[in-house]
Amino acid sequence: MTDSSAYVFDHLRTPRGRGKKDGHLHPATPVWLLRTLLQAMAQRHGLDTALVDDVVLGCVTPVGEQGGDIARTAVLDAGWAQSVAGVTLSRFCASGLEAVNLAAAKVMSGMEDLVVAGGVESMSRVPMGSDGGAWIQDARIVESLGIVPQGIGADLIATLEGWGRAELDAFAASSHQRAAAAREAGWFRPALVPVHDLDGSLLLAEDETIRPGTTVETLAALKPSFAAMGDAGFDAVALRRYPQAGRIEHLHHPGNSSGIVDGAALVLVGNAAAGRRMGLKPRARIRAMAVIGSEPTIMLTGPAPACRKALAKARMTAADVDLWEINEAFASVPLKCARDLGLDLDRVNVNGGAIAMGHPLGATGAILLGTLLDELERRDLATGCITLCVGAGMGIATVIERV
Repeated sequence: MTDSSAYVFDHLRTPRGRGKKDGHLHPATPVWLLRTLLQAMAQRHGLDTALVDDVVLGCVTPVGEQGGDIARTAVLDAGWAQSVAGVTLSRFCASGLEAVNLAAAKVMSGMEDLVVAGGVESMSRVPMGSDGGAWIQDARIVESLGIVPQGIGADLIATLEGWGRAELDAFAASSHQRAAAAREAGWFRPALVPVHDLDGSLLLAEDETIRPGTTVETLAALKPSFAAMGDAGFDAVALRRYPQAGRIEHLHHPGNSSGIVDGAALVLVGNAAAGRRMGLKPRARIRAMAVIGSEPTIMLTGPAPACRKALAKARMTAADVDLWEINEAFASVPLKCARDLGLDLDRVNVNGGAIAMGHPLGATGAILLGTLLDELERRDLATGCITLCVGAGMGIATVIERV
């Protein structure tokens, strides 16, 4: 019987650099970040790139330097075989994981044998939202759908769930402390590819935004980020959909929200036969994947139902999953997903998350999958689930199992 499984053979990522002009990755164009990883992937495995069918990359803001199907551009710039195709996609914040899921579906269908998936976002060079879109710019759409900024939705979740500033800040402080401990122990290092400039000088070798000294007390000094937006009318829009909240408590700020960063990631996905031809050993199997649509005003409640859908496809329950990666878009998002699924936070984001290390939009999902796989191997555990909330009200989830 033919094995139709999609296997993960390897993953690589750049460090995440502060997404501002003084960030250490700002001098690197998005294509340069991808070139760096593609060349590292080929060198690491002595890869005959002509055997790769496609490169599928997520990018949330595919304009300017990130436009023009950056996946194909990067393939050629990296010196890969001309026969390797490339496609760029956007499912907002889920793009990096969607790319992996699409690669897996291509392999599982039998249409392709070996695919590189991942994503890129240079948020210092191509600002978030610079691609526009009706859900931001069309007043009719915004009004009819009740669209509000994501931070308002995050604050609304915290209000409805009854969390105060202390609970959110405690989760954020834990993200920094866990990430700092993992970095110090070298647990991220096997997947990290340092980024060098054109002249060969080192730009960045490790994640730039982790703050080991972060505590609930240090975070208490930060002011809420979304109160002024709420007062400008967005609270009223959200409360028309959720009148039971009464009023929205504005609790999220830069310290308990995901950081704006630059970064890229790649995951090598293929079938067993391709692995044998290339001398690659499978590290994990993608058991199931799912996407769902969720209510677009609150916008950020998609992870739990997406996880339930994926787990049902895998004939599993949340209790069967050893470790979880729930993207830390805002502190209230993983807290709500964990509460809805009945998860112990000791199994969630055990090496920190986007609050500490940042959220390079198009790459994050692929980064989370790789981080989870490395930790499953380190702890000798079997199964994991990756999930992200998604703009305009969606959720995505992928279940992996070590081989």
